[in-house]
Amino acid sequence: MKDQAENLRRRLEARQNRSMAKTIAVLSGKGGVGKSNFSLNFSIALSQRGKKVLLFDMDIGMGNIDILIGEQSPCSIIDFFENDCSLKDIIMAGPGNISIISGGTGLTNLFSLDEEKYTRFNEEFSLVLANYDYILFDMGAGITQDSMKFLLCVDELVVITTPEPTSIMDAYSAMKYIHSNKETPLFLVCNRALTSKDGKETIKRLQNALVKFLGMETVALGYLPDDRTVPNSVTKQMPFLLFDSEADVSKAIMDIASGYANHSFGEELTLQKSHFLQNMKRYFLGK
Repeated sequence: MKDQAENLRRRLEARQNRSMAKTIAVLSGKGGVGKSNFSLNFSIALSQRGKKVLLFDMDIGMGNIDILIGEQSPCSIIDFFENDCSLKDIIMAGPGNISIISGGTGLTNLFSLDEEKYTRFNEEFSLVLANYDYILFDMGAGITQDSMKFLLCVDELVVITTPEPTSIMDAYSAMKYIHSNKETPLFLVCNRALTSKDGKETIKRLQNALVKFLGMETVALGYLPDDRTVPNSVTKQMPFLLFDSEADVSKAIMDIASGYANHSFGEELTLQKSHFLQNMKRYFLGK
């Protein structure tokens, strides 16, 4: 164990001058808004722009990523914590040249890390951060007290809503809760917009409410149309971007990824230095 730790330290030192991946959590106020589908296809769209992307399914025990791609990972994050597998061992090759860490089943206390588990995760994740441009965490629906600690660690948050009033209200409540704990760059995406006007107005309504009641600025990342390609691709267990690259929803996700990768939605947000590991230490160990 001591030799392994020393090995990790040497590898970390060798990579200390490399840039670290941007960490992004994708969340929603409630389930059923297409969050996991967005996470998967957004990851692939970024990959198609030449970025190295790791998608981490954080809906532990109830993850959708395996289902959406029609493949079951041989190992998951559970194997890292319970079976001493390395993070490298549990990363699987996904569609569209992305990498995936599966959420697995049966683990309920991922966020309750003791110091030993945290230290091991921190050391190995440091190496993972150096190998990617973006690491996306597909969070479970809603926010718990435990998952909140993790949300405070990432560099940026993408919140998914739909035009439905209940979805907008749930997204607002989630962002209010996050904002009360820490100011983190927030991006908004409207999914299942019936028209372009519908998508733009949904985001604008949410942005106006956040400014008026919380004094909180957010960035409109874009909207995805309500497109039959999505349920059809889910049935075929294939990401919609690969199922039909010419579909309206596929073009929309590519536009969003292009704007995001080119920092078209505000450089002051997307060019910040990554503090994920420092935040992990602060929020999980209180140091």
